[in-house]
Amino acid sequence: MADRARNGKVTVVGAGFYGSTTALRLAEYDVFDTVVLTDIVEGRPEGLALDINQSRAIEGFGTRVVGVGGGSYAGTEDSDVVVVTAGLPRKPGMSRMDLLETNAGIVRSVAEAIARTSPDAVVIVVSNPLDEMTALAQLATGFPHARVMGQAGMLDTARFTNNVAEELGVPVASVRTLTLGSHGDTMVPVPSRCTVDGRPLADVLPPDRIAHLVERTRNGGAEVVALLKTGSAYFAPSAAAARMARAVIEDSGAVMPVCTWVDGEYGISGVYLGVEAEIGREGVRRVVEGDLSDSELAGLREAADAVRSKQADVADL
Repeated sequence: MADRARNGKVTVVGAGFYGSTTALRLAEYDVFDTVVLTDIVEGRPEGLALDINQSRAIEGFGTRVVGVGGGSYAGTEDSDVVVVTAGLPRKPGMSRMDLLETNAGIVRSVAEAIARTSPDAVVIVVSNPLDEMTALAQLATGFPHARVMGQAGMLDTARFTNNVAEELGVPVASVRTLTLGSHGDTMVPVPSRCTVDGRPLADVLPPDRIAHLVERTRNGGAEVVALLKTGSAYFAPSAAAARMARAVIEDSGAVMPVCTWVDGEYGISGVYLGVEAEIGREGVRRVVEGDLSDSELAGLREAADAVRSKQADVADL
């Protein structure tokens, strides 16, 4: 704990279940100097920060967590990474798009505050509807596209992996999957890039079962929401966002499926979309184009068209 090299500051905006769990994961990595948790509610982030700090001696990490309530950004200044979880979660029966106008107002005000206080930050958006909120955050901050990305593909891919592992009764470590496209109805799971113990998914599962798992993945968030009845998923989503933030601060060059600006790759231009990208200190270093089947590529282009029209609308929200 004492001799570990830590550097940088990460701010998590929103101290709900998603934000507080993300802050805990980031602190337990023990790679940041400071994790700042901020929220419009007075006292909640301060209390959560105190609680997490009191776990340091038990779990053996030295990162300090700071809570800032009342909508203040004091203490967040010059953050290296900012994770935006602010916004309303889904309720049963709601689509991600039902949150559009409400969360657009919240995300815009958060993005403008980030631009003032942390003008060099890499921003990771997790607020729904994800693709639209990521586009809005880039517009509102005025940051280069590379420094604003959204968390979706990491989560959707993890859900797909879990679904396949459960279906086959195998360890998750033996399964490799990938999802691209949007975080929602035009999600594009990529069965051609999926393997189980190195064998193509199509060799171990019949087409109808793969289709079922793809559909379950697409509805993964709604499945959790329906069971919880109040609130939405946060354990798996926070793990995904935290891994992205870690890749930034460590300048790791890790290749991850994220929502990022696509401009020419896959023959798609001018849209935030879920693709694989290399992540480092300046955000997205480059989009990594992988081999896709004709139908998967068509699905990705269809997702781009659907998302592009919605992203055009958020500029006015």
